[in-house]
Amino acid sequence: MRRAVPAVMAWLLSLTTLTACADGPTPGKMTADGARWQPRPGVAWQWQLDGRLDPTVDVPVYDIDGFENSADDVARLHRDGRKVICYINVGAWEDFRPDRRAFPRSVLGRPNGWRGERWLDIRRLSTLRPLMERRFDMCRDKGFDAVEPDLVEGYADNTGFRLTAHDQLRYNRMISEIAHERGLAVGLKNDLAQIPHLVADFDFAVNEECAQYDECALLEPFIAGDKAVFHVEYAEPVSRFCPTSRELRLSSMLKRPELDAWRRPC
Repeated sequence: MRRAVPAVMAWLLSLTTLTACADGPTPGKMTADGARWQPRPGVAWQWQLDGRLDPTVDVPVYDIDGFENSADDVARLHRDGRKVICYINVGAWEDFRPDRRAFPRSVLGRPNGWRGERWLDIRRLSTLRPLMERRFDMCRDKGFDAVEPDLVEGYADNTGFRLTAHDQLRYNRMISEIAHERGLAVGLKNDLAQIPHLVADFDFAVNEECAQYDECALLEPFIAGDKAVFHVEYAEPVSRFCPTSRELRLSSMLKRPELDAWRRPC
């Protein structure tokens, strides 16, 4: 589970700053042939970030860890007709990743509540861009179709830096641009308050617990744009959220917080 703060809190925090930054850079570049993958609303998916990859779930889309899975793993899923999303943490430093020493100490903030992780100073675009470019190069070179960048709403948390909503918009648009330059689709993870400003920059959304916090309607701009919303709940029973998910055309399932192979889809 990667929800940085309850989204209700993020929404309240953002109300005071969003109006000052509604305008921003234009969306990220398309690939030369405009052929990057575009998942559509309602497509079924599997999200597995823990444990040995189980490639047998009969769904068209898999979302798996970019570092911990190989090009062979991605190729196996492709042979079975799957599209594959590359999970990458772009908002926090992780002391267990092979590129951990490439991050200067000056960009490391407070611990974010996950063991071995610290928030990044997303204002430092010139420092972080080449690091994220190398990570997205890895996703591309392993054959992934898309990227799920995690922790892209740090401005609403206690990071140790004075981050603003404007800082987050600039960073998130940079992340989108890096993905698109490599022909990769890219998803907006949570960050519900900034959806109106970022829906044009992202190809799909990934959301945790919008039903629990009564926020799923905030994801409608993606559905209206014919873009998938990949959604999970951890505590709500499927009987509580699946009827609404079907009505909204969300790609919803119940998962355990550790995001192992177990799933219960709508």
